[in-house]
Amino acid sequence: MKYRMYVDEVGNPDLESSTDENHRFLSLTGVIIELGYVAAVLSPELESLKTRFFGSHPDDPVVFHRKELLYKKPPFSCLADKETEVRFNRQLLEKLREWQYKVITVIIDKREHSEKYSQWRYDPYHYCLEILIERYRLFLDINNAMGDVMVESRGAKEDMRLKRSFRRIMELGTNNLPADDLSAHLTSLELKVKSKQANIAGLQVADMVAHPARRWCFRQFFDLVDTRQTFGDQVIEILECDKFFRYRGTIRSYGAKKLP
Repeated sequence: MKYRMYVDEVGNPDLESSTDENHRFLSLTGVIIELGYVAAVLSPELESLKTRFFGSHPDDPVVFHRKELLYKKPPFSCLADKETEVRFNRQLLEKLREWQYKVITVIIDKREHSEKYSQWRYDPYHYCLEILIERYRLFLDINNAMGDVMVESRGAKEDMRLKRSFRRIMELGTNNLPADDLSAHLTSLELKVKSKQANIAGLQVADMVAHPARRWCFRQFFDLVDTRQTFGDQVIEILECDKFFRYRGTIRSYGAKKLP
C-alpha cells in the first residue's frame, strides 16, 4: 500500500516578519491519502462536485482554491447566490467528512522561537517540514506502508528552496530519525511539485483544510480564539472528530504539533 502526503502552507517563513502579528505564525499541513483511493474515489467524486456546481470539464478543469472560493471569484461567482452557496457548502462538508484521509499540522511561532533561541538552526519552513515528515513516517510505520510527498508549485525560486529542504532531510535524516530510517518508509529522495493547473485532488483537499487546521492549532496551543462563525469552524469539527492523525488516541504532538 502506498500513500502520498499533500502539503499546504499557511503564512510565510520570513524571519524578519516574526514581530508582525499578521505574519507571526507559519503552519504546514499534510493530508495523507492512499493512492489507490485517490484514483478510485477522491478524484472522481471531487470532479463530480465541481461539474455539478461550476461546469468543470476535463479539457478545462475547475481547480479549487480556498481564497477564490471564499471571495466567490470566477469560476465560483455562482456562490454569490445564497441558496447555491448553502447547497455547495453542505455537499462539500459531506465529502470532507466521508473521504478517507488523515491530517497532520505543524505550526511554528516565529516570534517565540526567535526570543527563545539566539540563533536559528534552520529556515522555519525546513524546521516545520522536518517535524511533519517525522510524523508522516510514524503514520507509515503504523500502517506498514510506503509513501511520498507532494506540494503545489509556488514559482521556480520557491520550488527550488522546498526541494532543497526535502532532499536535505532525506539525505541527512532528522534530529530523531536517521536517513536510512526515512528511506525505509519514503519512496523518493525528491519532493514532488505540481502546478495548480495539474488539478491534483489531494492538493486541493489540503488547500481546503489547511486554514481550519491552523485555526484549531491557534485555539489549542496559543489560546487565540476567533469568535467569528465561519465555514472553517465546520471543517474544524470534522478534523477534530476523526481526520487529525492520532497516536494512542492523542492528537497533540502527533496530528498537530507546536514549535518551538
